Amino acid sequence: MRLFLIIAVIIAILAIIFALQNAVPIAVTLGIWRLEISLALVLVLTLGVGVVVGLLVSVPSLMRQNWKLSHQKRHNKDLEKELNEQTQQLANQQKRIEYLENSLKFNLDYSESSESSDRDLNA
Repeated sequence: MRLFLIIAVIIAILAIIFALQNAVPIAVTLGIWRLEISLALVLVLTLGVGVVVGLLVSVPSLMRQNWKLSHQKRHNKDLEKELNEQTQQLANQQKRIEYLENSLKFNLDYSESSESSDRDLNA
């Protein structure tokens, strides 16, 4: 982007230098009007009109790109939110699994100890 700006400035400076060196008056006809103005002014005005037209042509595509970018950012935020929710659910499920495994181990240990105490009482 910076290179593009540098090239554009160089071209503009060269056009202005060319226009100033060619300051002879010329006749410009536009429809029913006929003007006698310097070639330099015609060239600078033409350059200015070209820049304005170029900007006007590029505005719709820039607006479309900005709209797509904002849409993608919103979509990205939604996906991040969903990921965080899924991660939280996963963490909760892992805690639940650990709790159930510990409960199962406790129940197994308890049943084994009660069976051995029943055997000791029966013996």
